[in-house]
Amino acid sequence: MAMKHARLVRGILVSKEAVGVASQRTFATGKKKGSKGTAAADAPKASTLSKEVKSTTVVGANILKEGSDPKILPDSEYPDWLWHLLDKRAALSELRRKNTETLPYADLKRFVKLDNRARIKENNSVKAKT
Repeated sequence: MAMKHARLVRGILVSKEAVGVASQRTFATGKKKGSKGTAAADAPKASTLSKEVKSTTVVGANILKEGSDPKILPDSEYPDWLWHLLDKRAALSELRRKNTETLPYADLKRFVKLDNRARIKENNSVKAKT
């Protein structure tokens, strides 16, 4: 009896492996197996731009067919708000710890937005559980 079950299990495992091998998807690469020089072909190409051009222009910023890449300007030529785009903003937990009456308008606005979002998520999870 035990031998019969062992053969049955072995047959199931072998058939699953056969299905797995038969259903594997392969893609044609156009390269022959074991061809020489494939590592050199896959390596990234060196940049053809000079260091002088890289340091004076924003390479790749021109999206038009005609025209050239814009030149990098001095920092004084850019607006002040640009330098604050990557500043870290306070998380909801930090804003909850602060007094809401002394918060600046921008932080208060962010607090209301994040608090509403958190309440909506909480209500949706409660509805999903019931």
